[in-house]
Amino acid sequence: MQDVETIPLAQARLDDFALRTYEKLRYADTDRQGHVNNAVFASMLETGRVELLYNPERPLADEQCSFVIARLTLDLHAEITWPGRVDIGTRAARIGRSSITLEQGLFQDGQRAATASTVIVHVNDTTRRSQAFSAIARQAFASLL
Repeated sequence: MQDVETIPLAQARLDDFALRTYEKLRYADTDRQGHVNNAVFASMLETGRVELLYNPERPLADEQCSFVIARLTLDLHAEITWPGRVDIGTRAARIGRSSITLEQGLFQDGQRAATASTVIVHVNDTTRRSQAFSAIARQAFASLL
């Protein structure tokens, strides 16, 4: 396994993430309190993960394999309000034989609104068991450390 020391997740700024993307907020994302519903936070984090894991120009899952979430920890730091956009940062924190731990942050107007840690496992679709990463996937993940 490969671990690195980085800025602690709870103190991270958007610039501390190797991969960055964004979501445009929709009015439908808001709840009765007028801020973005916390369930939407998980969907925005998914956008950051999908851009990494399922990029059609650089597939990382082996044929007949996919990525599944084994664990998701989400910490809410501030509310997100509509209208606007949310910036999403993603970085690799740990690379194992068949799993990777991704750290992510959600930011609105430069303010950290949420942080998350997600363990993703590379799974063989037929056996439903974990399968080791390819050298190509391992190299791509290492670039995000």
